[in-house]
Amino acid sequence: MEINQAGLSWLTVIKKRATLRAAYAEFSVEDVARFGPRDIARLLQDAGVVRHRLKIEAAVFNARKICEIASMHGSFKTWLDENHPLEREAWVQLFRRTFRFVGKEIVGEFLTGTGYLPSAHARSCPVYARVLASNPPWARRATKLASGEAQKR
Repeated sequence: MEINQAGLSWLTVIKKRATLRAAYAEFSVEDVARFGPRDIARLLQDAGVVRHRLKIEAAVFNARKICEIASMHGSFKTWLDENHPLEREAWVQLFRRTFRFVGKEIVGEFLTGTGYLPSAHARSCPVYARVLASNPPWARRATKLASGEAQKR
């Protein structure tokens, strides 16, 4: 969804969410990684998706890269954990070296959504408490820093 949204309004992409999900194999990374030239041609003809060759090819490439990373590290999450903690700009550089069609907005949204970067919610926001209750990686690092555990390594 993030790659498709680049340069477009969220409303445009949200309206296409159901057709994007169907066109991209229910967003199954493993299935999209197996897409070939016929699938790319099919997507380029599908009015229900964002018909942008670079975005489509990036989605397939990135799915393959995630599968490769998972194979090498046990899971994509393990790879993320092995690279955590990084500052936002370092994450962006890592993702740009690893994936296609990713920039600071796409990387930031992905890492915020998966808990590797702090959320945009203020501490006074009710959602902040729910986010914190899920024990995201950024909060675990903050707890270690506060306890002095991180400096002992």
